[in-house]
Amino acid sequence: MIDIKLLRNDPELVKENIRKKFQDHKIALVDEALEMDKKYRDAIQEADSLRNQRKVKSKEIGALMAQGKKEEAESMKQQVNDIAPKLEALEILEQELYEKVKAMMMNIPNIIDESVPLGKDDSENIEVARFGEPATPDFEVPYHIDIMEKLNGVELEAARQTSGSGFYYLKGDIARLHSSILSYARDFMIDRGFTYYIPPFMIRSSVVTGVMSFEELENMMYKIEGEDLYLIGTSEHSMIGKFIDTIVKPEELPQALTSYSPCFRKEVGAHGIEERGVYRIHQFEKQEMVVVCQPEESSSWFEKMYTHSVDFFRSLDIPVRLIECCSGDLADLKVKSVDVEAWSPRQQKYFEVGSCSNLGEAQARRLGLRVKGEKSNYYPHTLNNTVVAPPRMLISFLENNLNEDGSVNIPEALRSYMGGKAIIK
Repeated sequence: MIDIKLLRNDPELVKENIRKKFQDHKIALVDEALEMDKKYRDAIQEADSLRNQRKVKSKEIGALMAQGKKEEAESMKQQVNDIAPKLEALEILEQELYEKVKAMMMNIPNIIDESVPLGKDDSENIEVARFGEPATPDFEVPYHIDIMEKLNGVELEAARQTSGSGFYYLKGDIARLHSSILSYARDFMIDRGFTYYIPPFMIRSSVVTGVMSFEELENMMYKIEGEDLYLIGTSEHSMIGKFIDTIVKPEELPQALTSYSPCFRKEVGAHGIEERGVYRIHQFEKQEMVVVCQPEESSSWFEKMYTHSVDFFRSLDIPVRLIECCSGDLADLKVKSVDVEAWSPRQQKYFEVGSCSNLGEAQARRLGLRVKGEKSNYYPHTLNNTVVAPPRMLISFLENNLNEDGSVNIPEALRSYMGGKAIIK
């Protein structure tokens, strides 16, 4: 959510930003929000005027009573009483107009960074860099579920019976590999100075609307029936949400946090749910990183965070590349974002395994998270990034560490988490 002052002072800048995101249908929102904001400020001004009249008249009543002018005092009292219902109606109107302005502002996209490339959708995203040499073995790499089934490590049909499509049972060495990767990711981030958290896996609606756009909410979140609770789609929701309505001291920043959680997603949209596979699913586990920092530090933190992801994947012998998201592919709260993509020897292409985003002050503004300043409080910046999200990440791991006989090599960094195993077969 952008600052209402920016909308008042430079509406054309806001409209141009909407055009850059190819969301022309939202341009009208700018004028509508300004009109509603004017009505809101007019209501405040009128209410303040009535409060001032009431204050002045109340003083006059005391003076009249002191002078023995009871009839005039009674008349003045009636005038004060007449103000009350008008003021009450204005206060109700104020709140109604405030909520309308807020709802409009929450639908206006955040101002994107000047460095973001312009483009309509993810087909116009730009490759930034590659790390590791993409390798293609001289044998055919099977589909990831076939690799797992050969290692007796997955049951999809049983999951369909218990839960439907988009779910899975992992077992044996594959289940252990899954847990080992998460444990390694946890320690990897702790070693890089991040504080480890296990957050709540359900959050209230006030947190949901604070951390994500309405479009994301509709397509992602599962609502708990009969309660003001949602299942989280990522631990970022809980981790940023924990700062709701707080004021932090400058010396308490930056806060670099890493968190584990299961994640639950509807996955509504064009991609759909795989009938046979674990790439796009309703339930998975994830290690996340979240940073709250001073505004001037968010660019450097952004670079540090995606570098951590690159280093993590390279430590497991997985080639990756960075893709900068174009303007049309950025969610409304994001200022800038890069996707981390891993190499798939089977598909001979890269696919997304994580995303690093700088959200500027949008989440802080929505949540009421502020930094105590010398003269006035201000909003910090928030960032988030995927460390690793198996079982999706397992696809790249298995394909890149697969041997011709169907066995899978365990990289050095992971062996202590796998009981010393150098290979699974």
